Amino acid sequence: MTYAEEIPEEELTGLESALHAALTPLASSLRARATGRPEEGMWKGEPVDVALSVLAAWKVVDQEVKRLTAIAAGTAGAYGASYEQLGAVWGITRQGARKKWPDAVSRPAPGSVALDLFGGRAELSPADDAWTWTATAADGTRTDGATAPTKEEAAALAGAFLKEHTR
Repeated sequence: MTYAEEIPEEELTGLESALHAALTPLASSLRARATGRPEEGMWKGEPVDVALSVLAAWKVVDQEVKRLTAIAAGTAGAYGASYEQLGAVWGITRQGARKKWPDAVSRPAPGSVALDLFGGRAELSPADDAWTWTATAADGTRTDGATAPTKEEAAALAGAFLKEHTR
């Protein structure tokens, strides 16, 4: 699946209009707080002050987009996306994605085993005299931590769960 196709001009125009519609009240509110003037009078100020208010609002939007982007990357990673996949969607390298979202993709703990089966992923970890396992299946179903006496039994249980919950 590729996401790097050209966005049609009409979609970009619609996005720009929606962003401006969302930005205007924020810019008005920021300017009102900074100047003590009512929000309705925002566009009556000095052009440079109005432009700076708009720029300040874009900064808030930029910070929020970065925060939401990190959440989206973490969600994709939690569902099994790799840094290579995150980078491909963002148009950067695997290493660039790892640097941009360092906690997006979980890594198994030392001694742990990851199983990718039936479109899902299970992680098995040693714990005292047993093995614990968690899994996220292809249909989005997740397990809480389950235990088994051996690694092989944990793998069998996890595999059965993943097979049961395919798309």
